[in-house]
Amino acid sequence: MTDQDRTVTRRAIADALLTALQRRQEVVEAIVKSTDRTDAIDAVTELLGTTRVGSEALMSMRLDQFTKESRRRIAAELDDLNSQLSFTVGERPASADDNLRLRPFSHEHDRDIFAARTDEIGAAGDGSGSPARSLEDEINALRDRLRAEEAAWFIALDGNEKIGMVFGEMSGGEVNVRIWIHPEHRKKGYGTAALRRSRSELAAVFPAVPLVVRAPGFSG
Repeated sequence: MTDQDRTVTRRAIADALLTALQRRQEVVEAIVKSTDRTDAIDAVTELLGTTRVGSEALMSMRLDQFTKESRRRIAAELDDLNSQLSFTVGERPASADDNLRLRPFSHEHDRDIFAARTDEIGAAGDGSGSPARSLEDEINALRDRLRAEEAAWFIALDGNEKIGMVFGEMSGGEVNVRIWIHPEHRKKGYGTAALRRSRSELAAVFPAVPLVVRAPGFSG
């Protein structure tokens, strides 16, 4: 995740918090009517028209953060974050968007995007840095690692369009996480969105295992 994308994400959170505090009565009512935390996050996101990551941050706030002083501090932070950005959110919309989703890699249906990644990178999909073998050999090796619970690959989707891939490979007691975004979709913030989504997906596959993001494989 680039520094600018971190700023965009933090700005989205600050904007959502400030909006929620300004409409706190409506927000509290929406939360009270919700059946659980997930339902409450969905309700607040729809109510405010903000990002889900902002609504998740709101649900984690303590009561002492709802004061006037807290609202002034968040507003000041929002102004500061706006001044830091050298691009608008509209230029990298996916970095603060919730449309991107991940699904497990299919050795039958996702050869096309893995082939595109391999043609560009020229390295094996396991993160070892070794030269790529044939597509069939690469996928067979992945299937062996999947059976051994040593890997998890995901396809990043915006709607039905394949945007990129997320690679999780177990090594030395850690999961090395790499993000690859198709060249046609770079510089829009999809890498940031994919990384954010991957944390929960990989944590479900590798519970209690540290996730380590390998920057060279990260393209936004």
